[in-house]
Parts: sequence; C-alpha cells; structure tokens
Amino acid sequence: VQLQASGGGLVQPGGSLTLSCAASGFTSDDYAIGWFRQAPGKEREGVSCLRVGDGTYYSTTYYADSVKGRFTISRDNAANTVYLQMNSLRPEDTAIYFCAVDTNPNPPVYELGYWARSTLYDHWGQGTQVTVSS
Repeated sequence: VQLQASGGGLVQPGGSLTLSCAASGFTSDDYAIGWFRQAPGKEREGVSCLRVGDGTYYSTTYYADSVKGRFTISRDNAANTVYLQMNSLRPEDTAIYFCAVDTNPNPPVYELGYWARSTLYDHWGQGTQVTVSS
C-alpha cells in the first residue's frame, strides 16, 4: 500500500489550498482515508476522514471541529485519490499534513467519533507542508 500526499505550500491567511492523497496497492471496497496534521511542538491531530463502504457506493465524512465549514474532503474513484479542499486558511492551520488509510474500518468506531485516532490507520504517506502566513 502506498499513499502519496501533495499540494502543500505557502498561502496567505484567508487563502485556499487543495491537498491530494493518491492511493495504490489495496483493493478493499471498505476503507477509510484520513488527513492528519502535526504542527511544531504539537501532537498529531485528525483533521478529516472519508470512509467508504458497501461496495464504494456511499461515503461518510468526518471533520475536526476546528476545520468544519472551511475544509472539504472528497474522492475521485477513477484517480484513486482523496482530496482535502482547505478554504479560509488561518495561521493556526500551519502544519505538516499527512494522509493515512485504514484498510479494514470498523464503522461503529468511526461513528462514535474515534476516526481521528491515528492508531486506526495502518498505512501512512509522507507529509506535505502547509504554511499560512502573510
């Protein structure tokens, strides 16, 4: 399993960026891809997650309170890619952003709010730096 995160960069406060996570090497119809971030001196935190099940006909999305209304997670099945559209960026969004995949998600665990636990995810991509600064 390989995950390739890209799309980071330097943006001014209030600006937008779209991160991409290209996934390969797994064929499960049920999976969850999460975006996490880690700022200097802080713990890694879950930002958003997209969980797919039931033959990929539906997906459920989850967001951290700090990004609700500003970030949108989506997927392109044909491209095997999950995106994180980030709008109204703030300096506190500055961090290294990682994507990760849980290839055997347990739906109740996600529905109970544990989607942001990094231990659920069994494969991780490298990070991409997002810097929000004027």
